[in-house]
Amino acid sequence: MALLGTWAAVAAIAWAAPAAALAQTVHVIRLEADADRDIHRFVPARVTVRPGDVVRFRVASGAPHSIRFEGQGLSPQVRAALNAAMPGRTADLSGPVLERDAMEYSITVPRLPPGRYVFVSLPHRAYDMRGQLIVEK
Repeated sequence: MALLGTWAAVAAIAWAAPAAALAQTVHVIRLEADADRDIHRFVPARVTVRPGDVVRFRVASGAPHSIRFEGQGLSPQVRAALNAAMPGRTADLSGPVLERDAMEYSITVPRLPPGRYVFVSLPHRAYDMRGQLIVEK
């Protein structure tokens, strides 16, 4: 009987471990733009993430917006991983246009080497609307 209890405990731990490993943190980044006040920003502009985390971009004001990762210096493997993580891509490293306030776009952070990954709001790129995903191990 004690052996059965031991196996049940081992099975419970083994079952719980993958769930803990897959735990996700959801990071919400607001996209704000107001030409009259010269505001074009992501809030927060820098987010520290880990593979498996979800990044949700939410239009707060100033639509349209879109999310595009800067490709300069990315290896082909990193480029492919980011592209695969972006549902509804419209071009290389580019998400769909978010046409109205309150629209959202989410990506799940793929396995990427630790580092900084710059993204912009393509319609507001001329205003230097940019942010960074800082990927940790």
